[in-house]
Amino acid sequence: MAVTSYSNRSIPRISLRDFESRIDTITAELVAAAESDGFFALVDHGIPEAEIEEQFQAAERFFSLPDSVKATVPFSHRNTGWEKQAQIRPSTGAADQKESYQMQYGSLMDGAWLAESALPGFKEQSLAFMRRAQQVSEKLMVCFARGLGFPDDYFIRAHDISRPNAQTVLRLLHYFALDPAVPTPEDYYRAGAHADWDFVTLLFQRPGHSGLEICPGREVFTEFGLGDKWTKVEPAAGQIVCNIGDLLMSWSDDRFKSTFHRVKTPTDPATDYYGPRYSMAYFNQPNTDCEIQGPLKKYPIVTGAEFTKAAMQRNYDALQATKKTMMNTAPARNLVAATL
Repeated sequence: MAVTSYSNRSIPRISLRDFESRIDTITAELVAAAESDGFFALVDHGIPEAEIEEQFQAAERFFSLPDSVKATVPFSHRNTGWEKQAQIRPSTGAADQKESYQMQYGSLMDGAWLAESALPGFKEQSLAFMRRAQQVSEKLMVCFARGLGFPDDYFIRAHDISRPNAQTVLRLLHYFALDPAVPTPEDYYRAGAHADWDFVTLLFQRPGHSGLEICPGREVFTEFGLGDKWTKVEPAAGQIVCNIGDLLMSWSDDRFKSTFHRVKTPTDPATDYYGPRYSMAYFNQPNTDCEIQGPLKKYPIVTGAEFTKAAMQRNYDALQATKKTMMNTAPARNLVAATL
């Protein structure tokens, strides 16, 4: 695997304490982080550590079920359900070595919840946790709206989870354990470099489950950030790590930066975490009928559905380009191998 160059920078740490009375300060801090790093860590956000851990335990119970049970709620075009080693990143051309389960609100989850008998209480608990994450998200939305000169509720209305066309997702993730005594295969990736499509992502991590790395958008100059300096983001108890997505980057006329990030493949037993890694990502996706355009009108108006479709098409096109490149270089690699 290519050698990675690292920086010793840290991402901004922003407290949401006393939100109503400190909203101007919090807004200024969030805007500064969005303009520079594209990543920040939230503290004092109102979700107790115990509730976060309870949802992690629920995720563990889900992923410990037999694949035959999880396969009863397969991933679908509605962006819900379970997948295993099915997500291929354009940055690697290989499947992420993980499994995930995506949950939404309302009718989009019809048929995508496990039977109550398979995992008692899981649906109710997960929805309650999602609503907690939504409350935090809406505080960020108010601040970003103010930073861009929109009404306070502008982004909240565009991400209304009570409406039937809501697209917001909670994704539970389980990265498989590796044996530190065995060399990691060359083409093994926990999660290849990528940017998110959404407005803003809230990432919950377990302390000790290291691996998240970011490449701040303002500094990226190579494709997928490969060859640039990366920053390790160590999990801290109770913190929520957030990143700006492509949607907010577009909505801000590129003022705020969507940032490349990845989950590092463990290769050094002395420093890397080889055990089973769990994380939870809350993706704030727009309602399908909301209209998206920044204050400077840099880009034409599109709906939430159109933005999501275009993002999926870009990802597909990039993946096809990666596969083509890999096919074109494969004969050359085979020729070199044959002459050794």
